[in-house]
Amino acid sequence: MPTFSGQITSKLPHAVTSIFAKMSGLANKENALNLSQGFPNFPVSKELIDLVSKAMHNGFNQYAPMPGIINLREAIADKVNSLYGAQYNPETEVTITAGATQAIYTIISAFIQKDDEVIIFAPAYDCYDPTVKLCGGKTIEIELEAPKFEVNWNKVKASINDKTKMIIINTPHNPSGTVLSQKDMEALEALVKETNIIILSDEVYEHIIFDKIKHQSAALFNGLAERTFIVASFGKTFHTTGWKMGYCLAPAELMLEFRKIHQFNVFSVNHPIQQALTTYIKTPDNYLQLPDFYQAKRDFFLNAIKDSRFSIIPSKGTYFQLLGYENISNENDVDFAVRLTKENKIASIPISVFYNNKIDKKVLRFCFSKNEDTLLKAAEILNKI
Repeated sequence: MPTFSGQITSKLPHAVTSIFAKMSGLANKENALNLSQGFPNFPVSKELIDLVSKAMHNGFNQYAPMPGIINLREAIADKVNSLYGAQYNPETEVTITAGATQAIYTIISAFIQKDDEVIIFAPAYDCYDPTVKLCGGKTIEIELEAPKFEVNWNKVKASINDKTKMIIINTPHNPSGTVLSQKDMEALEALVKETNIIILSDEVYEHIIFDKIKHQSAALFNGLAERTFIVASFGKTFHTTGWKMGYCLAPAELMLEFRKIHQFNVFSVNHPIQQALTTYIKTPDNYLQLPDFYQAKRDFFLNAIKDSRFSIIPSKGTYFQLLGYENISNENDVDFAVRLTKENKIASIPISVFYNNKIDKKVLRFCFSKNEDTLLKAAEILNKI
């Protein structure tokens, strides 16, 4: 293969392969238990798979409409209305996406221009900052306050200026497992009142929330809903991360701008899966049972490692659990995570990678969306460290 002889000017000169790909690759190489990347290792619903197969056999194999099939958008609007009492027009305010990350990329691309500022909360999911930079914007990173990873709204207020174009929130929060409260959402609502700030609310774990806590969707707050893109994930909800299916909600004026970008970077997404999901989400138990399902896994995992040397604050949502290793080692978290993978055969994600300035709090993230056999093997390893 000939080599490129010209000069390359990178738009993301400091970007490297994501930590998720690195740690999963290392886990495979070392034959280690992979509790790093967030994917389930248990079967997908047979009913859902059969519905996809049926849709394929029934001929739904060509392009779907650009915003998604109307029946699925109507089913989503009904679901959101039932859960949060919010009404979204399926024609103009609901769009089906190729996963949540595509939705997030498209939202930022549609609105962020050179020198615009976007407030994010660290530790932050790793796609926010690079996308803002690609659009010529700047992220203003506000650190969530230890030990419970809480938002200091006074710091947010002090960070807002005439360049602030967007605030990105994530609840339940990856990687910390914390959940924004009604009080938090009301504080945000008050801060953005009478501004032009757009909210991107990453709610992909909306149904994976524990201890009877209620998910505080932006859709519940009129002052937020009027300026918010809500991003959701079928992959997280139905254990199908490899299908890359999601959706977003927003007022019509905002969604119009979203679709201008969406039509050129994706156009439309998997048609037979849309047909299948239309039927599947009409049975509320298919998502309403998730809090109990995943809380049982969280509790099983935490009980199994309760006598380990790791420090634990139980996750309130998502299928991730943070474990502190300050009583075990002084190594930085990346080195410690790599060593655990190579020597102890268990892979995790170091939390420092979720900060722009790589703050090391001696904490690792473990995914517990696994079967009990895997969680027991993981606990056996962790208890020996």
